[in-house]
Amino acid sequence: MSEAASFPRRLILAGAMTTGVLVALAVHIIAERFGLDLGTLWRSDTGDLIPASAALAWWLVALAAFVGGYVTASLMGRAASGHIPLRLRQFLIAVGVLLLAAAGQAASAPSAAPTSAGVVAGLAALVQGAVMAFCGAYFALRRI
Repeated sequence: MSEAASFPRRLILAGAMTTGVLVALAVHIIAERFGLDLGTLWRSDTGDLIPASAALAWWLVALAAFVGGYVTASLMGRAASGHIPLRLRQFLIAVGVLLLAAAGQAASAPSAAPTSAGVVAGLAALVQGAVMAFCGAYFALRRI
């Protein structure tokens, strides 16, 4: 009997990080439309403490990136040996397309946040997404 094929670990890590970052940015863009904006951390017009909406947005982006990286690494580890059912694969593709389409639609609308705060918030979501996607992929690779 032949051994089950597997992807190289670095390829799985790179793919999982890419997917985790894309999911984190999509969640960040969609959350902005619901008033959960990371950009409120850097606004100078509010003298109050950090708003709860900014903290919730921070945790949503981190959770989305971690779960995206973990699930992608787990699925890529099983995909080479053919352990993913066809229905699950089709479902995941549909969810990914809908998530990215919603993010594209939300990003096309004008932003209410100031430009500099929006840029800083986008970069913060990108960096946080990369770190959390790496952590999720790393933990998934340890289990494979």
